[in-house]
Amino acid sequence: MEQAYGAGKAGGTFDPITFFQQPQAILRIVSWIFSIVIFGCIANEGYVNRPDEVEEYCIFNRNQNACNYAVGMGAVAFLCCVAFMALDVYFPQISSIKDRKKAVLADIGISAFWSFVWFVGFCFLANQWQVAKPEDNPLKEGGDAARAAITFAFFSIFTWRYKLGASSSLFSQDYTDPSQDPAGAPAAATEYTGYNADMEANYDGSGGYQNQDN
Repeated sequence: MEQAYGAGKAGGTFDPITFFQQPQAILRIVSWIFSIVIFGCIANEGYVNRPDEVEEYCIFNRNQNACNYAVGMGAVAFLCCVAFMALDVYFPQISSIKDRKKAVLADIGISAFWSFVWFVGFCFLANQWQVAKPEDNPLKEGGDAARAAITFAFFSIFTWRYKLGASSSLFSQDYTDPSQDPAGAPAAATEYTGYNADMEANYDGSGGYQNQDN
């Protein structure tokens, strides 16, 4: 196996410089950073209260579900990026083409899932921020954090979407239908040697061949 699904033969030496220059690794790192920004902003500054209140509420229209979504999905996306980054590092060591195929398919599925999750998150957070009441946050605390979470949720849609496209392209390039495998077909310049002049001389015209002993 010289190369399968974007990696060379199993057991090759890991080159960190080459690895981190690959578009897929860059997209993974960018998605990882965005997830940190999203849940970090909301966890630190996403809860505010009025001057006459003690309990803090979510800055997004006091909708706790909005903050929980941003923090929860950001944390899970962070862990997911770490897990798949480890898989990317280990990927060249996988010797089975079937196992490599499963890993690429899992990456495609995860990328599609997170593209959808951040699309929903962006729409949800933007809507709740738009309808938030100014009197709920008279000191205008946490506004920058809220806007940062919305912005990076939007950018995350595209980082995961591009990761999906890269993985899908990798899968389509490496997948070969066995029935269409050129290696199984005879070469164009190869002659068929199963026919010779004696066979033509003994052909009786009825679909059979005469017995040479007669």
